[in-house]
Amino acid sequence: MKNDLEILIDVSAADRQSFDGKLGAVYSAEKTIFRVWQPFAESAVLRLYKAKTELFCEIKMKRRNGVFECEKKGCCEGFFYTFLITRNGETVEAADPYACAVTADGKLGIVVDMEQNKPADWDESPRIAAADPVIYELSVRDFSMDGNASFNNRGKFSAFCEENVRNSAGDIVGLDYIKSLGVTHIQLMPVFDFDLDGAEYNWGYNPRFYNAPSAYYTRENPVSELRSLVMTAHKKGLGVVFDVVYNHVFSAEDSAFERIFPGYYFRRNKSGGYSNGSGCGNEFASERAMARKFIADSLEFIAREYKADGFRFDLMGLLDIKTMRVIERRLRRINPDILLYGEGWAGGESALGEEFRAVQKNARRLPGYAFFNDNFRDGVKGSVFNETDCGYVSGACDDYHLAPIKKALTGKFKKFWTENAAQTVNYVECHDNLTLFDKLTASMKNANRTQIISAGRTAAALTILSRGISFIQSGQEFLRTKNGEHNSYNLPDSINSIKWDLVTENLAEVEYYRGLIALRKRLFKGLTMCGSTEIGGGFMIGYKHSDGGFSLIVNPTDEPMVIERSGKFEIYADGERASDKILYTSEGLQCAAHSIVFAEVKQ
Repeated sequence: MKNDLEILIDVSAADRQSFDGKLGAVYSAEKTIFRVWQPFAESAVLRLYKAKTELFCEIKMKRRNGVFECEKKGCCEGFFYTFLITRNGETVEAADPYACAVTADGKLGIVVDMEQNKPADWDESPRIAAADPVIYELSVRDFSMDGNASFNNRGKFSAFCEENVRNSAGDIVGLDYIKSLGVTHIQLMPVFDFDLDGAEYNWGYNPRFYNAPSAYYTRENPVSELRSLVMTAHKKGLGVVFDVVYNHVFSAEDSAFERIFPGYYFRRNKSGGYSNGSGCGNEFASERAMARKFIADSLEFIAREYKADGFRFDLMGLLDIKTMRVIERRLRRINPDILLYGEGWAGGESALGEEFRAVQKNARRLPGYAFFNDNFRDGVKGSVFNETDCGYVSGACDDYHLAPIKKALTGKFKKFWTENAAQTVNYVECHDNLTLFDKLTASMKNANRTQIISAGRTAAALTILSRGISFIQSGQEFLRTKNGEHNSYNLPDSINSIKWDLVTENLAEVEYYRGLIALRKRLFKGLTMCGSTEIGGGFMIGYKHSDGGFSLIVNPTDEPMVIERSGKFEIYADGERASDKILYTSEGLQCAAHSIVFAEVKQ
């Protein structure tokens, strides 16, 4: 084995031999063309297998500039294949990074006829566009592993296609329930091939191959079953966002990228080792020509072949700005309304300078992307890195915590990391860290359950009624708990699975979220801020709308507030209920402790 310093290469020389065409297995019924890029290799051979261990034939590949190519006549659909690459006198066997299907162990690519692997009516299934997104994050496995829900295909893509799924109380759950909430998109945590590290599946954040749906989530046909999931969601009017992890791979040394062309696809630090901005041992060198091409090709493939309505980029702050611009141009040619957003930070120090990367502070250079608003998150509930730290809804009623909330509610982002509300993803809970309910329970030490629930409703109102993209984690609306676990990626289904009986047990919370989303959809468009007022620890924001004038009052304190304002008010939301229809009419305005009021002003 060569050490790190010995395999460093001349990246500029490699980039000068970059290739613009299609790589991988380019299938047709008459023949399949196989291409692999490796400008410094001495030779390459295609290996075709009829079974995983049954070698069918070997074909020597011809070199054309930096690409090795060969073709196999006839229908190759279902064949397994690898490349034998000889470089620096050493021959290695590697799977194709561009493979659109792979064996469960990741050792072999599989030739797929994408046209023949379609569910019925796939071509007629429309994409979903939503001008005002409300996103619901979930894991394929966590979605259906609860034994109290009547799923037949637990942990699989096909669980999303099941109708009339019910919990032990007989209430509808599953995708039909999610549709009933009013959210516009589901965000699927990584669904493409990932490494299984023992019993840990890490929600799919151990990526190996980016174009091949994970066999872990399928019964028989990964391509067709993932497409069926997407089509089912689209038929229900739900967009599908894919969570993608191009910032690193599970193991750089064992990856197809490194086996084919060591030293090219991953950033190195000054000592020659792998840069570790991901915190996972390596980071993908997106700024290099063929690494950039791979990411853009992969995303375009998913957008076309799986009708993606959006992409969520894990650790987007490790991807370079130029690559993100290329991605956006290519994806919007396929789907002008596609949602693009991600984490505007890294998981550690990167070898690529921050000025080149898609971090929050560079948001103005990437106007087509939204960034997760961690300032809003921590302002609402307190720091995610300290479970007892309080936020605005849980006791820290001060200007420091209020500032990012007010910016999000009003859309006034001056002197912030963006001035465009469309570039902020407002959230208080995701798969990382404590759930909102667990966080409030840990930080509101002297509060009872009723007070904790009230603070959670206020957090929900701030999230859903703010400018920008609203984002909630699956189960947030029915007080999902992970028993106080901070990061449960390596924990069993007993902790991670969605507990669908909570839909029934906490129906009032579900209805509150449902009402807030409906209110947002009805009134949010055309709503503009006309002023704000501090009111003793809380605040009141006034809005103008074509339908009239509105006020939002937020009271995070322990005492009720009476607002010194005369007139008649039509109430749409308070601390107990929320709706897109008038709940009741009130003379004067008052707001209970740890709650909000959203009202139309009638003079």
